[in-house]
Amino acid sequence: MINKIRPYIQSFFKRADISLLVICLICAFFGTAMVFKASSSMVAAGWEMDTNKQVLVQIVSIFLGTGVFVVLTIIDADLLGDQWRILVVFEVLLLVALVILGEDDGTGNKSWIRFAGIGIQPSEFIKIMYIVVSARQMTYLKEHEDINSLKSVVYMVGHLLAVFGGIFVVSSDLGSASIILLIFLSMFFALGVKLYWFALGGAAVASMIPLLWDHVLKGYQKKRLLAPYDPSIDPTKDGINWQTTQSRITLASGRLTGVDSEHRLTAFTGKHTDFIFSCIGEELGMIGCILVIVLLLVIVIHCARVGINSGRTFDMLICIGVASSVAAQMFVNIGMCIGITPVIGITLPFFSYGGSSMMAMLGAMGLVSGVKFKLKPKLFSIY
Repeated sequence: MINKIRPYIQSFFKRADISLLVICLICAFFGTAMVFKASSSMVAAGWEMDTNKQVLVQIVSIFLGTGVFVVLTIIDADLLGDQWRILVVFEVLLLVALVILGEDDGTGNKSWIRFAGIGIQPSEFIKIMYIVVSARQMTYLKEHEDINSLKSVVYMVGHLLAVFGGIFVVSSDLGSASIILLIFLSMFFALGVKLYWFALGGAAVASMIPLLWDHVLKGYQKKRLLAPYDPSIDPTKDGINWQTTQSRITLASGRLTGVDSEHRLTAFTGKHTDFIFSCIGEELGMIGCILVIVLLLVIVIHCARVGINSGRTFDMLICIGVASSVAAQMFVNIGMCIGITPVIGITLPFFSYGGSSMMAMLGAMGLVSGVKFKLKPKLFSIY
């Protein structure tokens, strides 16, 4: 039995993107250690949480995510693209599940489904399915239509609006919806769409802002968006800017190399999730922060390079979509921590606490690895 399986195992390690997996696992276990540090400091400050459970969730998610990485490496992404209707159904079912079972996690976003003590964030998985379906749609339009025609652009933008609107309307999760938008823009640009469509789109969005501001966005969402740029929103820094203020204090306290446990200054809500970057700055200083940024940039550049070298539009778009997802989340999350972007609940890929985020990210990396894995062994030579 082992002798029969061995050639497939050897083929996998030879042709899969093992270097990408290793970098991601380094980030994931590094992040788990920081989650433990952040949770411990919060417990010491009087917060009620189970540090051991959080670490266990992270480790289990890493192993499950690695399994998803392997599966998506082996399964041809073309097969997933051809089953785009099933993926769309799953997207809809996840949104419906949020309507029925979704819970508010204290941020005003109905973005979690919880049962038996386990929480799932459907938007993390919707992002990955959106990348595959959108890559399939864009590839078809490029090969069979004029991608710069009004018809093609309407199809692509319509798909974006359906997913963006679905997430925002169902869960009020402006953060996840924004990442979907940034993924679309990156793939749209990589597809070779003329720049005048971006200008027209920007003009259309600008004309819609007053309507969206007055009739769609809720009061707390408006304050979140304005808070980093308008001091009058929270002049005392004890309201909507409290987390950001604590985050900046935490980052500054770490200086160059970090501080020991006796000199930690802060423990605040979200320190182990959305503000894990601040914890890294506190524990490891500016050196640790630079290391995190470099590791994530390596992942982004690696994914983009695999896509560019693939020679196929569909594969390229998948890799660009995954790369832009990591880059967008990194920019927004770090911006939240240093106070230059609104606090909209975006995790730092591979580092923030969250099983859904970890599994989805490792699954996304599996799609990139699958692009490099081609051509397939006979067992999977459907295409």
